[in-house]
Amino acid sequence: MGPAIHLLIDLGIILILIAGIRLFRAPKGAKWGNLLGALAMACAVGAVLLRHPLRSPGVVVAAFALGGLAGWIVALRVNMIQIPAMVAFQHGCGGIAASLVSYVELARGTGALPVEGRLSGLLGLVLGAATFSGSMIAAAKLGNRMKQTPIVLPGHNLILGAMALAAAGLVAAGGAVSSLPVHAVPAALGAISTALGIIFAIRIGGADMPVLISFLNATAGFAAALCGVIIQNRLLIACGATVAASGSILTHIMCRGMNRGLASVFVGIRRAPSAPSGPPAAAPPPAPAPVSVQNPLDRAAEILRSAKTVVVIPGYGMALAQAQFEVVQLANSLRGKGADVKFAVHPVAGRMPGHMHVLLAEAEVDPDLLFEMNQVNNQFKETDLALVVGACDVVNPSAIQVQGTPISGMPILMAHEARNVIVCNLDDRPGYSGVQNPLYQEAKTLMLLGDAKTTMGEILRRLA
Repeated sequence: MGPAIHLLIDLGIILILIAGIRLFRAPKGAKWGNLLGALAMACAVGAVLLRHPLRSPGVVVAAFALGGLAGWIVALRVNMIQIPAMVAFQHGCGGIAASLVSYVELARGTGALPVEGRLSGLLGLVLGAATFSGSMIAAAKLGNRMKQTPIVLPGHNLILGAMALAAAGLVAAGGAVSSLPVHAVPAALGAISTALGIIFAIRIGGADMPVLISFLNATAGFAAALCGVIIQNRLLIACGATVAASGSILTHIMCRGMNRGLASVFVGIRRAPSAPSGPPAAAPPPAPAPVSVQNPLDRAAEILRSAKTVVVIPGYGMALAQAQFEVVQLANSLRGKGADVKFAVHPVAGRMPGHMHVLLAEAEVDPDLLFEMNQVNNQFKETDLALVVGACDVVNPSAIQVQGTPISGMPILMAHEARNVIVCNLDDRPGYSGVQNPLYQEAKTLMLLGDAKTTMGEILRRLA
């Protein structure tokens, strides 16, 4: 086949990949988008194998078999609550693959490589190694193998800056001087970058994990694209760049959802809150809760029976309790009784982008019931009931009423504007931010504390 045919094949594979990514925009198309993406990757592997004769086909077949078996076993064992940790782990695998390929190419051809080839390989090595170690830290935190609170070292930003400067210096030297030691520079870069990824990721706490996950997605794609430059594979360049671009857009969306910048999330530089037009706002004094001898679960069932419009707000607590099946069952029961039910999903609810969508999809929720924050916020004033399941910070009015808190300025779901609020949380303590939630103290709020799965089951029995 001639160069033109190869180019058309590559363009076809890239278009299949982009079509698959496009289907991720809506829950209904996500499954087919995933299958199209897998098809594009399979076609890319086939194209590469056809163009480049294998010197050791046994090694390649063994690698495919081992990798496929490992992936199959992991997919069988991982449940939905472990998906964020698995996604982080997969980003790390992509990073280490790009790093190792870059290292091999640099080690065997530094003198013969052009300047752009050496620079791409060195940058791919840096990004790949840092993505790998940072992703392993993220996976450990999301899998509860490390504490999720930030770990801040003395002079943390200075350490990060020194490591980044050292890596940049080695990349510049390696790109400019082809006679540098073949193994020493890539090995030193790999070690520094791995340490950089660890120091970078340990200061990210659980609440900021959606931003870190999407950022690591972007860096893994960028590392793959740079790896494609050094091995002169345009498919790898295009696919890596597509992943890097989509991850960057997703990172921006996550930051916007928290009204914070990357500097605030990653290096602790916070923007000063904008000056108010009047006197400083303060949280409204909590209304005293009415004294009632009625069982709270019976009261919740009564409110649910009378509600004509209900907005369900899921959070990370729902994931921990694995209550998504009962929540969706309750929503379907209310719809069967004639209620208008919606699910309102905050951009940073959970521990990775789309975490709540994945959990609710597992429970076979109707995708038409899922709404983003900007689609539903203006409807809360006309909503009979806001049902909060395992969420706190994303419905905390202090974010928009009080200045100087860790969540000040963060857009929230306006659950406090609903006529009634039911909160099904494990306890009434503050969320990850540590900011007290005045919603819990409002007279119209009914607190159902305890395991959300058990609580939802009790409510369902009362509604039956």
